[in-house]
Amino acid sequence: MSQTSIERLREYLAQLPPQAQALLMREFERALERGQDTAVATLVLEQLRKIVRKSEADEAPPPRTDDLSRLLFQALEPFLIEAGVPLRVGQIRRTSLQPIWQWLGRDGAPDKVNEFEAALARMPPDSAGQVEALAQKLQGVAADAIFELTGPGGGDKSRALARVGAPNVIEDLYAIGAVLQVREAITGLNEKLPRTLRAFGDPQIASVTSALNIPVLQTPQMLPFALSIVVQRMTAPWQIIRLAIKIAASDDEIRVAATPYGVAVTIALHDLSCVAATLRMDIKRGHFDNVAGNLKALHDGVRGLRTELDLRNDSAWGKQLTSIRADISNALQSEIDSVPGRARRILRQRPEKDIPPGARIDSTEVEETAALIDFVATCRNYASELAINEVTLRTYSDLQQYVERSTEQLVQSLRAADHKVRTYRQQQVQAAIRFCQVLFGDDYASLMSRAAENAATGERKSSRAS
Repeated sequence: MSQTSIERLREYLAQLPPQAQALLMREFERALERGQDTAVATLVLEQLRKIVRKSEADEAPPPRTDDLSRLLFQALEPFLIEAGVPLRVGQIRRTSLQPIWQWLGRDGAPDKVNEFEAALARMPPDSAGQVEALAQKLQGVAADAIFELTGPGGGDKSRALARVGAPNVIEDLYAIGAVLQVREAITGLNEKLPRTLRAFGDPQIASVTSALNIPVLQTPQMLPFALSIVVQRMTAPWQIIRLAIKIAASDDEIRVAATPYGVAVTIALHDLSCVAATLRMDIKRGHFDNVAGNLKALHDGVRGLRTELDLRNDSAWGKQLTSIRADISNALQSEIDSVPGRARRILRQRPEKDIPPGARIDSTEVEETAALIDFVATCRNYASELAINEVTLRTYSDLQQYVERSTEQLVQSLRAADHKVRTYRQQQVQAAIRFCQVLFGDDYASLMSRAAENAATGERKSSRAS
């Protein structure tokens, strides 16, 4: 690319909002990971990074008093969940932070908060080390204030707790204090753990167990938070149960549950349940981009828990896993059952007299149906473990037979189609070829596309000859 073209590209990218620049960077980084458009992706990424670095250097605003709460709660970031997400051990609601910050400034430690705000305002722009030291002091003060309120002592503390916030906030209060109190141990754990745990065999288990061997992280309150950090590094989060099995030296659920690390199984089951809920919501909304990944995560997780743990059907863990499988099966089965009907509505050969003038096939509906057919095909890979084997195989076979037969019939119908309905028939054929592409691959779809072209041109030649 010429220097002028690169300059134009840089000028265009510089005009984009920061959010758009960040989105582009993520997309091109993913393209590089997939090996797609490497030359273009490398060029654009290089220019974007130059722009972002220059922007950061130009701005570099020092943290002000508005950032004091962010400095206080930055140690909690790995454990925060958004509103509406079910809470499990080792997690804290993000919505609890603001009420607790307000309580600290009002009742918990108002003098200290004011002192820290004044100190932060006086700091020069290049004072990152001083800011970090200030944050650590603030976190220690907040932890002490929280434990003073929640710990044992005389007097009626219920009224003081009620001033902090709603019951959910009070529920998170002690956990927040506990995490802030051991912030240095959490930082140390973060530094010791690998960035990504792609495999979790015996060497990785030994390494993680060693990293977790910090007394303040082994308490019943803090171990779930430490395990949550480990889970975030794992490409297969369900494998966290292997830590519990290793500690118990047994796969028997009773022996595993008797150890402090039994909470790892609770975490794995909860996270699988959340993936199942996300899958159900995506299916309900017609969003299939992440379905394959979620199906694989659920399949591997359910199979892993069933094969690596000796779970009893009547135990709490066993019942929870059974419930997860049932929920997944019900959600998938109802959607799978609907797919053949959608394909038939589009491909059905209605008599020409029943096709109104100007009738059209909705291209959006075609693509939605193609995505659903691909969804059924994806489900075949995970059907047995998710209890949808019979319905998936039957539906997929029915789709193959129906689409293949309908495509051939629709192609033949082009030869004799009246000009009034020709456009509609051609759109039906294009939809059928799109479904063939999903079911049988590109080669078969190309073959049927050429057959459709020959049918259409052959009919036109025949009409001119007559």
